Amino acid sequence: MKFKILLTLSVCLSGSALQLKAQSPASYVNPLIGASTSTAAAGVYHGLGKTFPGADVPFGMVQISPNTITGGDNAPGYSYEHKSIEGFAFTQMSGVGWFGDLGNFLVMPTTGKLYTSAGTLDHPQGGYRSGYIKASEKASAGYYSVKLDNQVKAEMTVAPHSGILKFTFPQNKQSRIQIDLARRVGGTSTLQYVKVINNHTIEGWMKCTPDGGGWGNGDGHADYTVYFHAEFSKPITDYGIWSADIPDDWGRKREDVTSTKYQQRVAQAAVLKGVKEKQGQHLGFYTQFATKAGEQVFMKAGLSFIDVDGARKNLAKEIASWSFDNVHQNAVALWNEALSKVKIDGGTNEEKAVFYTAMYHSMLDPRIIQDVDGRYPGGDGKPHTSQAFNKRTIFSGWDVFRSQMPLQTIINPGLINDEINSLMSLAEEKNKDYFERWELLNAYTGCMLGNPAVSLIADAYAKGIRGYDINKAYRLAAKSVEKFGNGDKGFSGGGLSLSYTLEYAYFDWCAAQLAKAVNNDGGYQKYAARASAYKNVFDKDKGWFRPKNEDGSWAAWPDSGRLKQWYGCMESNPYQQGWFVPHDVDGMVKLMGGNAKVTADLEQFFEKAPQDMMWNDYYNHANEPVHHVPYLFNRVGAPWLTQKWTRAICSRAYHNSVEGLVGNEDVGQMSAWYILSAIGLHPVCPGDTRQEITSPVFDKVTIALDKRYASGTSFTITAENNSPTNIYIQSAQLNGKPYNKCFIDYKDIMAGGTLKLIMGANPSKNWGVTN
Repeated sequence: MKFKILLTLSVCLSGSALQLKAQSPASYVNPLIGASTSTAAAGVYHGLGKTFPGADVPFGMVQISPNTITGGDNAPGYSYEHKSIEGFAFTQMSGVGWFGDLGNFLVMPTTGKLYTSAGTLDHPQGGYRSGYIKASEKASAGYYSVKLDNQVKAEMTVAPHSGILKFTFPQNKQSRIQIDLARRVGGTSTLQYVKVINNHTIEGWMKCTPDGGGWGNGDGHADYTVYFHAEFSKPITDYGIWSADIPDDWGRKREDVTSTKYQQRVAQAAVLKGVKEKQGQHLGFYTQFATKAGEQVFMKAGLSFIDVDGARKNLAKEIASWSFDNVHQNAVALWNEALSKVKIDGGTNEEKAVFYTAMYHSMLDPRIIQDVDGRYPGGDGKPHTSQAFNKRTIFSGWDVFRSQMPLQTIINPGLINDEINSLMSLAEEKNKDYFERWELLNAYTGCMLGNPAVSLIADAYAKGIRGYDINKAYRLAAKSVEKFGNGDKGFSGGGLSLSYTLEYAYFDWCAAQLAKAVNNDGGYQKYAARASAYKNVFDKDKGWFRPKNEDGSWAAWPDSGRLKQWYGCMESNPYQQGWFVPHDVDGMVKLMGGNAKVTADLEQFFEKAPQDMMWNDYYNHANEPVHHVPYLFNRVGAPWLTQKWTRAICSRAYHNSVEGLVGNEDVGQMSAWYILSAIGLHPVCPGDTRQEITSPVFDKVTIALDKRYASGTSFTITAENNSPTNIYIQSAQLNGKPYNKCFIDYKDIMAGGTLKLIMGANPSKNWGVTN
């Protein structure tokens, strides 16, 4: 079933307030864009955007969001088409597959009978979950609210390490707030502890191990503990703990926890009324009270990944009072400050909503993991204190090295230093000699492929972002490409031969750039030579890249040829993966038969993609391997086709709706592609400072530059005569002088100034055609 539901932006009623809101970047944010995991709507098992609609702040540790489901491939814990909510969790992941993780500290306001299990989507009446009034659901930057069928209105907002909920109850003698301490999106926490501190406060923790599923249903090795300090505005007088008896020999992964047998055991949990302290395998806490109609009850909590003391300090520092409105206003202010790094003029209201929501989604991760006092949980399981950088987590490497991290080098360069130092310190603390490719809460998850951290560092160093030990970074990068790479063999064989070989070749090129940076000529020569490994998987007879077996022989060519999904490729086919030679486009084009032949093949690649840009065998914007491909037209002498197709993708693959993302958001990558493309810039090869120029969606874009990293204060791109039909660049000026290149160097952006583009309805085959 399709849910093509367009969502309108909320506006203030007074004229002055409306004018103010219209000028606020945060006012355009619609967190419900992409908030569906529906495989039916996506037409493929990957589902849709998988974003969450709840409250958060830029790169914050805490996100409070409605959760509608625990099992399945539902990483955000929420999908718009679900008709009931099981609670509001304090931690979320954005846009990922592989079953997800977090979704901890699930809070639910209830009335009437106490239930210890959530119930199911099919039978919500069997648990504490509740249906909700869809029309009442409101999501904006830093805020979420909904009216539940139990007549409770739930509102939530956050600070970086803490959050506050406001529940407006009906008249009822049995109103309560209950907290499921065992709950986890992809499984369960395996051990919990809770203690009543006084008549307003509880504290405790939830331990999450691979035995309890989570990331990759345990295969992602996520192992973390969430500590909490929670306070209630209404005194805790009638309270208790529920404890389910889970046999030691029961499995506790995703499929176990969601089974009928397991949920029946949870539903039969012992309710220990008045018990103040408990440790167990499946615990929950409730506080019960009578309420008058319209009575507001608040709960606020701080989290920490180190200890309860950290959670207590985080809450005290950020939410000292019970003013929900103050916290909300502060959250909106943080978003306005972050989103104002890029100011846009022109475009439709839908395009502005898509743009600023993309900015919003690109600023969720990598999130801070250190407490307000600078302490963070190390990879060795011990507390550490960071003074030189902000410790961050959730590095979705295979996704984000392509657009998300290059975007941050422009709008948040300090974050890049943070991320590099975070990955380096993690390797040291875990006594590893290589970088993790997909880090989650200190776990070396091994998710996806390649050595994306090497790309991140090569790109940063080339751009002058150098707040880390480059010698140590190079040593770890070299160890990484030696441990995971094509090596002297010159290719990778097996089931994913093509993806491995091509991507490892690129990361070897990145390692070569870092070797050059530390004056290691031997390393440079070795890795530069290995960067040519892509040539070893090009079959001249087939005229395309082809996977190899481990012994070096060609894998059997399928009937569907290069369109065969998973034929030597990760989540793609050879037609899609084969364009990935970003570090040597000229060499790739030569193998493929030259500019004219490649241009014609690229045109077919795009023309055969479906109008809605959903998952397909041609240009598949729903997945990362092709995200640089529209910009290859710039490299083969046809920049007008880059302009044509980036504008087409921006309008066809991004919408202000629940189904507004054609694939998983992937921790900012899908949104970052849009941001860069909509402002008219995008790299082909991170690690190379060349930024491709394309047709901007907006008439004027002003990027605020960070004075710690840039000599200029702002960089402006103007597009005169821009319109949905005038999408082609006719001529350009850079700082008042004629400019005929279809690319610009990163240093010229950081120097500040203005790139002026003159737009027209017909392709200009003169502008930008020379390299």
